Amino acid sequence: QVHLVESGGGLVQAGGSLRLSCAASERTYTYWPKGWFRQAPGKEREFVAAINWNGKNTVISDSVKGRFTISRDNAKNTVALQMNSLKPEDTGVYYCSAGRGRTAWSQESYYEEWGQGTQVTVSS
Repeated sequence: QVHLVESGGGLVQAGGSLRLSCAASERTYTYWPKGWFRQAPGKEREFVAAINWNGKNTVISDSVKGRFTISRDNAKNTVALQMNSLKPEDTGVYYCSAGRGRTAWSQESYYEEWGQGTQVTVSS
């Protein structure tokens, strides 16, 4: 059973913006730290951004720093990834994830729950 559902992906031109959203289906995951990862065709999945349980601490990959922002709304049980100044190399399937504890981590192995992903395509 999938407990995280991503939305907001699509096709956008380089320089454009997209906002991804991830909704958790159960309150169990409300305060779990959340992460976003992505996987480009033919490449391994890589870390993008993570946020701790209360939203006060974030970790952002150097490849998207200054362009992407992660936020969460625990009342709505959602986490968002605002993506600005998109580049063709940002193309891939974006996955939402959730892990136990309080801290935001960039390691993929920390996360226990994963969504099915949403496709982001940036054209040049």
